[in-house]
Amino acid sequence: IAHRSQKTMIRTFTKKAVEAAESGNGEAATKFAKVVQGLIDKAQKTSTLHKNTAARKKSRLAKRIRTLQ
Repeated sequence: IAHRSQKTMIRTFTKKAVEAAESGNGEAATKFAKVVQGLIDKAQKTSTLHKNTAARKKSRLAKRIRTLQ
C-alpha cells in the first residue's frame, strides 16, 4: 500500500506521454517522458521497483514514443 501511489503516478504519466506522442505533440511527449524517467528512478532508489524493471519500463517508453513520433 505504501508504494501504490508511486506506481500509479508512473502509470498515469506514462499514459500521458504515449497519448501526447499519438496526437503528434512531440514536445509534450518528451516532457512527460522525462517526468516518468525521474519517477521511475526515484521508485528504484527506494526499492519500490527492481532496477531491471525500472530499466525495462524506461526503455519501453522511449521506444514507444520514438515509434509514434
